[in-house]
This record gives sequence, structure tokens and C-alpha cells, in this order.
Amino acid sequence: MAWNESGNGKNPWDRGGGNSGPPDLDTILRDWQRRLGGLFGGRSGRDGGSSGSSGSMLTILFALVVIGWAATGLYRVEDAERAVVLRFGEYTATNQPGLRWHIPWPVESVEKVNVAEIETFSNQTRMLTKDENIVVVDMVVQFLRPDPVTYLFQVRNPEETLSDVSESAIREVIGKSAVDFVLLEGRAEIALQTQAVIQEALDEYNTGLVVTKVNLQDTNFPSQVEAAVQDAIKAREDKERLAFEAQTYANDIVPKARGEAARRLQDAEAYRARVVADAEGESSRFEKLLVEYTAAPEVTRERLYIDAIEQVYSQASKILLDAEGSGNLLYLPMDKLLEQRMGTLPGGGASMGRLDGGNSRDAESSRLTPRETQRLRRSR
Repeated sequence: MAWNESGNGKNPWDRGGGNSGPPDLDTILRDWQRRLGGLFGGRSGRDGGSSGSSGSMLTILFALVVIGWAATGLYRVEDAERAVVLRFGEYTATNQPGLRWHIPWPVESVEKVNVAEIETFSNQTRMLTKDENIVVVDMVVQFLRPDPVTYLFQVRNPEETLSDVSESAIREVIGKSAVDFVLLEGRAEIALQTQAVIQEALDEYNTGLVVTKVNLQDTNFPSQVEAAVQDAIKAREDKERLAFEAQTYANDIVPKARGEAARRLQDAEAYRARVVADAEGESSRFEKLLVEYTAAPEVTRERLYIDAIEQVYSQASKILLDAEGSGNLLYLPMDKLLEQRMGTLPGGGASMGRLDGGNSRDAESSRLTPRETQRLRRSR
């Protein structure tokens, strides 16, 4: 029969002691109070046991507390970490990786510092260049903590100090550089110079930090002036392009001009040499002619006269005919003769033709110079 069926007379709280119902809460509390009192040296409320057993329990409890307190001093140091042990706040030792123990709080404490992890922080700021242009520089700095003791005790906030030093260093380097150098070819060099300045300041402050690398992620003009800057850059590029074109034209025209000048100098030298040679030849010919004239004046004079008349008539455009004693009609193709004569003679002149084989001395003197005319008159 189930316990809750009618006529059973039992309940779930009945443990064979009658029909008393569930235990009272006050009774449970008093029971626990009596036990705790016995543990700490009080007498048992029921049987009045001795205080010796209470002292043994207190000793065991104290031992357990001491063991638990000592166990809190166990800690593990990872491979990339170093543990700095402090005794009442004063540096005691630096522990290497492994399972370690220290006197628990409040006697000793441990600060773990990761000395192998490379951490980064970024900084974006505006600054002036050497030529008074505003640029926006986005810089990323990577650093390590190789000296944990110095890192923990020399500077209150090393990371904040690194941020301030980095901003000051990049301003110093950018302030000594022109805007073209910053925006174009000088970014890598600026990063190296900034890293050197930052590390020098960190060593001076004794922060225990080492900067491994400085990167300039972006270097540009502020957005408010970007359009005007682009126009200025385009104008500068046009200037450079025109300068290159002008230099190319100069490189082409200057050698030609120099060659033309050299050619004209050579022509002048050749003309000078030719004129001097002609003058010297005329002088030598005159000296030789003078010797012959002194030896035979008449013959030489006659020869000179004939040469002069031949030279003059060779350039004349008229033909003299000696038709004395002849009544025959004479037809000559004068135009053809003149063209043939002018084509064969140097200078385009036609020579005088003696068509009848006569010995005429009548000449056309329209083209003689005054000196040659006077010489002819004296010879006659």
C-alpha cells in the first residue's frame, strides 16, 4: 500500500519516530550553533565533552588554512614572460619561465611582463613641413619590453610616454623636410629617422622599451585643401614638363648653331686663304711679267694687248663681221651661235667670232673698265 493512501497513517517525513512531521528550522540552527561552539572550545550542549577534542579540531583547521594560503603562492611563467617578484612592494628577483612559488600575499606579489610580444600603437596628427605646408601623417609604432624591471619601476606609464615621444619625434623630422620629400621619395628615410629619435628619447627616460619599427601608413594633405594641392601639383608637373621640352629643344638647336658657326668660320678661313693665294699668284705673275717686259717691251706690250682683247671679247654678247670686199648675202643663225657659245664658255658669255678669217682690231669696248680703256688707248 502507498504511503499516502488513506489508512496508512504515515508521511514522507516520518522516519520511524512517530507522526512528528518535518524538522523545525530553529532546531537545525541550534544544532549547528552547538557544533561550532564545541569546535572553538565550548562544551557540548548534549553530552558535555572535553575541550581537548575541540583544540585538535582547531589545529587541523589552522593547518588547512595555512596550506591553502601557501598554495596561493604557486604560479606559472610562460615562455614569453618574465616574473618580477616584489616583497612588500620592493623588487626582489626576476624569475624565468616555468612553475614558480613565492610567499603569498600580503608578503610578496608577482608582476608578469611579456618580453617577446611585439605590440603596436598608431598615431595620426597634423603638422607643418619645412616649406610651411600642412600634412596629415598616420604613423604606426611597434615596440617590445625587453627589460621588465626597468619597464615596471622607472616610468609611471611607459606606453603613454612612448606615445608622447613618438608624436614629438615625427614632428621634429617632418619639420626639417620639404613637402615633396615627405609625400614622395622620403617616406622610408623619415620612418628610419623617426625611429632613431624615439629610441634615443626612450633610452634617456629609461623606460625599458625598444622600438622595433616605425611605419608611415599614410602621408597626405588635409581633405580641406586637397583640391587646391592637386592643382598645385599639376602646375608643378606642367612646369617640369615644359622645362624638359625646352631643354630638349636647346639640346637640338645649340649643336646645330655651333655647327653652323664652325662651318662659316671654315668658309671664311677658306675664302681668306683663296684670296691671299690669288693675290700672291698675281703678284708673282706681275713680277715675272715685269722681267719679260724689261727684256722685250714691244713684244710684251703686243702680247698683253692681245690677251686683254681676247678676255674682253670672250665675255661680250656681240659678234663683229668683217664683210669688206664681199657683197654676198650672209645668213647666220645668230641666236643658235650665241646660245652655243654662252653654253660652252665659263660665266655664260659668248666670245667674238671672226667669220671671214680677217684680222680686224675693231672691238666693242662697252664692257671695258676705265683702266682697261686707258691701257688700250696708250697701246695704240
